[in-house]
Amino acid sequence: MNRNICHILLLVSLFGVAQKNETISNKNYFIIPEVFVGKTHSANNGFPELKLNKGVSIHLGTSQENNAQEWAYRLRYPKTGIAFTFTDYGNNKYVGYSFSLMPFIEYGLFKKIFNEQLKMNIGLGSSYFTQEYNGTTYSYNNIIDNNNRAISTRFTWAFKAFLYYDVLNERKASWRLGAGFHHQSNGHTSLPNQGLNTFLLSLSRHSGIETKKKESIEDNSIKNKNFEKSIENYFSFRSGFGINVLSEMYNDKKPVYTLAASYGKILNKTFKIGVGFYYRYYDSFNTYIKNDQELIIEQYNHFTENAFKYSTSYGVFVTSEIYLGHVGIEVDLGYNIYKPFYEVEWKLQQGFYWDFYNSDGTYETRYVYGELNSKYQLKKSILTRLGLKYYLFNNNEHPKHNLFLGATLNANLGQADFTEFNFGYVYRFGLKSK
Repeated sequence: MNRNICHILLLVSLFGVAQKNETISNKNYFIIPEVFVGKTHSANNGFPELKLNKGVSIHLGTSQENNAQEWAYRLRYPKTGIAFTFTDYGNNKYVGYSFSLMPFIEYGLFKKIFNEQLKMNIGLGSSYFTQEYNGTTYSYNNIIDNNNRAISTRFTWAFKAFLYYDVLNERKASWRLGAGFHHQSNGHTSLPNQGLNTFLLSLSRHSGIETKKKESIEDNSIKNKNFEKSIENYFSFRSGFGINVLSEMYNDKKPVYTLAASYGKILNKTFKIGVGFYYRYYDSFNTYIKNDQELIIEQYNHFTENAFKYSTSYGVFVTSEIYLGHVGIEVDLGYNIYKPFYEVEWKLQQGFYWDFYNSDGTYETRYVYGELNSKYQLKKSILTRLGLKYYLFNNNEHPKHNLFLGATLNANLGQADFTEFNFGYVYRFGLKSK
């Protein structure tokens, strides 16, 4: 089992705590059963033939209409919860089925135009697959094709983004049409890792769950409450432990160690924006250098002079985050100032096997290394991060000191680099009201 992805499940179980607040009265719970159909795109040449993708989801959650915390007000009282999803990809022998667990946030779009009928639903969590890549290969015309190169681990990251539109409103429920996207990949913890991308259409029914009304601690005018605008500075430090593999030829899981610091501002106790600096060490890079592999001997012999140095990277990034009480959703975009080994990594990952006959009639297979093209330059330069955090103290109370745990997918311009479990500290200062 991918241990780092399992940490996501821990965060998922804590997600509901984000809404915990003694000033919330008469919580509005809901359940949304959903059926969907769509098409999963082939992840690689020779990918198993797929029939129609189909499945069911159950969304359980809470509407934040009676939430007195400022983040609910700033986000216009969204819905939050957990989605349980079963998916049949149309080939149970080679692709199988998946069971997914994703915390989600749902909010209205263009409310004045669509009269609150149009919603966006975004979720991030984990999937379990009943089938994975088994290494079966076959060859024709000097090309090697594999079967299901999309999924090579049982547990993967899972992401969903859907648009829903209410088409029929009943007294206590509404029917919705949906269109959206599902993605699963393992965060580069094992190769191959092409990932599965599916576009879907759905039909769902949103209905409330009746609960006994409790006495309100505050009055019933929560939605009419006005919050003063505020801004405060922060400093944050984090350390992380990740897992990645170098290539399919060198597919052993190795640790990645990270350090990062950032500085910026928190707006209205809900939106965080800042800039930072990071440093990483990849054990898979160091191992490849110290083992004097072919590429090192032939083209990068100078790496052996200081294997540790050439196994590191550092750079700068812009970080953004939305606070939902105890939970944070983080997205980073950065620039790799120094990552020399990525040139080797690219050549290994983008290469292919070539079957040919020698002049003496003997048969031989060689590995042809990938070329350094414009796509390589972009992926070497740009880094991205997406993840969930759980904070010890509720961010709505703007604590001066706070601690967090997080699970993050790190990527090179969208191509997975490593999956990371991290912990960190946030210091806030200079709270000002506008």
